[in-house]
Amino acid sequence: MNGLFFCSKIGGMKYYIITYGCQMNKSDSERIATVLESRGYEPASKINEADLIVVNMCSVRQSAVDRVYGLIPKFQKLKTKNEKLKTILTGCIVKEDKRKFAEGFDQILRFKDLLKYQPKYQDKSVAFIPISNGCNMACTYCVVPFVRGPLVCRSHLDVLKEVKNVVQKGFREIWLLGQNVNDYQSPTDTSINFAKLLKMVNDISGNFKFFFISPHPKNFSEELIDTLAKSEKFGRYINLPIQSGDNQILKKMNRPYNISQYKNLVKKIRKKIPEIRLSTDVIVGFLGETEKQFQNTVKLFKEIKFNWAYIAKYSPRPGTVAFKMKNDVPLKEKKRREKTLREILMKKVEE
Repeated sequence: MNGLFFCSKIGGMKYYIITYGCQMNKSDSERIATVLESRGYEPASKINEADLIVVNMCSVRQSAVDRVYGLIPKFQKLKTKNEKLKTILTGCIVKEDKRKFAEGFDQILRFKDLLKYQPKYQDKSVAFIPISNGCNMACTYCVVPFVRGPLVCRSHLDVLKEVKNVVQKGFREIWLLGQNVNDYQSPTDTSINFAKLLKMVNDISGNFKFFFISPHPKNFSEELIDTLAKSEKFGRYINLPIQSGDNQILKKMNRPYNISQYKNLVKKIRKKIPEIRLSTDVIVGFLGETEKQFQNTVKLFKEIKFNWAYIAKYSPRPGTVAFKMKNDVPLKEKKRREKTLREILMKKVEE
């Protein structure tokens, strides 16, 4: 990281970080805080006290990008009161947006080698620990491979060291992070896959529970299910993204499984771990999704009875395969479909 504002140590200057998006971004921001403090910056309790504002953005949906655009007028106003104020944009940024944001920020950069830095945890009981970064899948709607690159895994030794460190500090909840965690393979010992890593985490002494996000249904193996069932420190919660309840839509998304396979996987998990709480991710209004295809998702929600779901209205993202296709489901219809699924969820919550 050789940014404009980091050529030498700076004393008496304050920073403020704004984070959008997933837990991986939150973890990155915790490490960015360490980088800034190593350069002499101090944390500001309020944004108007800052001499440096860092926005760690998400590009998964257009709404997340729009929130960042909405910050620019606020920053311009703050600069009239503090001429020293500088702004940095980092995180998951697509090429097209870099050009658009160039005039709104003093600098756009990527903080390199963040995993070399100890995070400044924002929560004293919950620790987010990345085990990998990037993704080798090619979902047609997803920008992650473009903004985070291909899958790169951390050594199991580094992961275990960080887990032990936070457990010793009294953290009670540990989240292992990756865009596709169950594709994990240690670069220092390729025999150690995700299931074996979790067994090692479970064997660490201490009073804690571990969780992970997000797995891919394609590679959720029998070995992984058995390991989770036997791990007393596993928090008994899995987010298992389905994205659509219709096979044709899944194929269009380039999701390499079908509904039957997904339901069989859920059945196996619930059989081995009866107390499991299950959530999912789903996209409504994907390209060409008909009412009949949407009703297949409704049917799946009613059948599986997820404990919760993260429902997104499809948003075209620059650079993806889907971006080149016609976004032909009206926003009003996407909102209706989202509401329908949320109502099914709430009935489950109220049971």
